[in-house]
Amino acid sequence: MPRVEIKETEPIKLKNPVIIEGFPGVGMVGTISASYLAEKLGMKIVGYLASSHFPPVAAIHDYKPVSPARIYASKKLNLIVLFSEFVVPAEIVYPLSETIIEWAKKKNAATLYSLAGIATESPADKIYGIASTPKIGESLKAKGIELIREGATQGVSGVLIAECASQKFPAANLMIQTNAPFDPRGSAKLLDKLSEVIGVKIDTKPLVAEGQKVEERMKEAFDKMKKMHTDYQEFQKSPMYG
Repeated sequence: MPRVEIKETEPIKLKNPVIIEGFPGVGMVGTISASYLAEKLGMKIVGYLASSHFPPVAAIHDYKPVSPARIYASKKLNLIVLFSEFVVPAEIVYPLSETIIEWAKKKNAATLYSLAGIATESPADKIYGIASTPKIGESLKAKGIELIREGATQGVSGVLIAECASQKFPAANLMIQTNAPFDPRGSAKLLDKLSEVIGVKIDTKPLVAEGQKVEERMKEAFDKMKKMHTDYQEFQKSPMYG
């Protein structure tokens, strides 16, 4: 089975932290929300996720080469955020989810939240949720989040919540409807509700005001990652390679 490792570049010593993950999916809501959260809250990069099945690329941020799948933490807020700037290959989704859950257990995480979008033609601003335990479900309903009774969810967040439910680990998916390929506005609405849920103030006004710029920047980053991965695969097939 493919392996995923979590490598800590700095020790993460938090007491029962809240962990938030955002991986690419519908509307890129997860990645937009998580990356904005890490930046806006001034969180510090403390590690990354690694796998031989990830695209062999590096991101450049603030002049520094970094992994496109990064982990941030805030001791002050007792918060950990992890996300990726590339679409996770299907064959690695399950082992990635298992690795995240085991790591969350080692950190004695209070709750694991996944941020995601729901595809629909006519989006509403309502926030939907999936809970791994009845207790988490009640806490979401108390915040005005509508629990999904029947349906399906996919990707990293989908596998994560199913695994957390089977292991009775406290987790929840927070989701918003979207019909856009990149949705900063929907991400802002989702973060507003997350702010209520975890009790951390998040200023989403810049995300809404600069939505177009955020969308263009995120699209450019994803397109660049995809092209670099494709170019690398073509390079491997070249008779000149090796």
